[in-house]
Amino acid sequence: MRIGVFLVAAGFPGTAPGDVLRGTTEAIEAAERAGFDDAWIAEHHFMSYGVCPSAVTLAAVALGRTSRITVGTAVSVLSAQHPVALAEQAAILHHVSDGRFRLGVGRGGPWLELEVFGTGTARFERGFPESLDLLCTALNGGQVAADGEFFRFREVSMVPQARMTPVVACTSDGTVRLAAERGLSMLLGMHVGDDEKTETIAAYEAYATGPAAHIGAVHIGAALGYVADTTEQAVREMRESLPRWLGPGLAGYVPVDGRPPPRRNIAEYVDLLCRIHPVGSAEHCVEKITTTAERTGLRHLILMVEGAGDRARTLENIARLGAEVLPAVRALRPGAA
Repeated sequence: MRIGVFLVAAGFPGTAPGDVLRGTTEAIEAAERAGFDDAWIAEHHFMSYGVCPSAVTLAAVALGRTSRITVGTAVSVLSAQHPVALAEQAAILHHVSDGRFRLGVGRGGPWLELEVFGTGTARFERGFPESLDLLCTALNGGQVAADGEFFRFREVSMVPQARMTPVVACTSDGTVRLAAERGLSMLLGMHVGDDEKTETIAAYEAYATGPAAHIGAVHIGAALGYVADTTEQAVREMRESLPRWLGPGLAGYVPVDGRPPPRRNIAEYVDLLCRIHPVGSAEHCVEKITTTAERTGLRHLILMVEGAGDRARTLENIARLGAEVLPAVRALRPGAA
């Protein structure tokens, strides 16, 4: 079973964005030392929820400071950028890291970047399939051309060429179908628990037909991960720290087209995260990870480790998870995890 870290570059109040970004690269270095398999960086624009506007750029920095760990984007917002340009950036990182880079992409939302970058809500609402197919073609190591609704250009050669397969963040049935029909692995968010993840994987398998049904995509599940001496202590600390970030952070999601912004009861959301994810003692975390693997069939989890909101405590959390949780998870029999 693969276990990685998931870094939102969370902008907790009172912390300068530059410090958050430096702390994010330090966390990836710490994850490599602690034995994690990979590290995934989120991308957000114009908001404190996540202060990294270019996951590819920060991944490049992290790859240059590490030697073993795989680094990926979770995710690069495909609706806000040109898919061929993103493929070019991914190809660079693939080559200079000896294959340690993975590209994750998502549809995003009707947020401000669509207006600022000029891609518009139409790209978000109906242009994702075209963008995804163009990205996959560009990452297939050869020629690429376009004659669609959103992209039209003559055939060009990808330089440098790189054969890569993106991971797709799936939060809707339509995106699940797109990923399944193309045989692409899914990234499942930490806002849903085992039941929802299991249902999504079942839907994917139902949609996967033809060659895609035989590829054997390995999906990735995101979860909050925090270890303390006792489960009670871990939950208490998350209840104290997470609302400071989630309250102003989630308020930063501003639609550009007049639709109502998303609303969430922060306290209830924190309780949900603590209940469905590995937040607790080391033994409790191992049990939750094992249960998720057994119930969902997932063999790749990435743990959001920044919940304490403090650089030193994030590094401590990574070290404790690596020392107290990873060995026990990896010692489980193959059928369990």
